Amino acid sequence: MWRLGITGGIGSGKSTLARLLKAHGADLIDADAISRESTAAAGSAIPAITQAFGPDFVSPDGALDRQRMREHVFAHPEARQVLEHIVHPLVSAEIRRQAAECSSSCIVFDVPLLVESPHWRPQLDRVLVVDCSPATQIRRVQHRSGWSVETIEAVMRSQSSRLQRLKAADAVVHNDTDDMDSLQASAEVLARRFGL
Repeated sequence: MWRLGITGGIGSGKSTLARLLKAHGADLIDADAISRESTAAAGSAIPAITQAFGPDFVSPDGALDRQRMREHVFAHPEARQVLEHIVHPLVSAEIRRQAAECSSSCIVFDVPLLVESPHWRPQLDRVLVVDCSPATQIRRVQHRSGWSVETIEAVMRSQSSRLQRLKAADAVVHNDTDDMDSLQASAEVLARRFGL
C-alpha cells in the first residue's frame, strides 16, 4: 500500500488533485476537513479553544469563529502555536484512525502543512507538491473565498515557502493554469503509477 502525501500552498490545487485521485480509487484522508470538523460546533477542539482564547473566539452556534481566529493568529504568532497545540494532536489521532481503516492500494494524505510538520515525512512513501505561482494562488483564493489580498498573503507567509515545498518534493505537479483537463491528466498518470 502506497502512502502518498500531497501538499502545496493555499490555492495551489492540492485538494482538487487529491479528490481526482480519490475518484481513481485512492483512499483520501483530508487533514483540513478533519481540522474543520474538530473546530465545528461541538467539535473536539472547541472546549480547549474556549479555555485558551475565551468565548469570543467561538461563534453563537458553538463553532470556532474562523475569521476572528485567523486575524488573531496572524497578529499574534504565539497564539498560532497555542491553537496548533490544541488542534494538531486531535487531527493526528483522527488521521491515524482513518488510515487504519483504508484498504486501497494508495492512501492519499492531503496535508497543507506537511512540509512544516517534520513528523510527516517518515510516515510517507512519497511527497507530491502541487505548485503554482503566488499570483495564481492569490487569484484562486480571491475567487473561491473572497478574501482580501492582504489576508491571502498573510496565510502564504505563514506557510512554508514555495522553495521549501519544492525541496521537500519527490514529485511536482505544475498547476498554473485553470485547465482541469491538465490536472486530470496528471491525476491519471499518478493513478497508474500508484496502482489505482
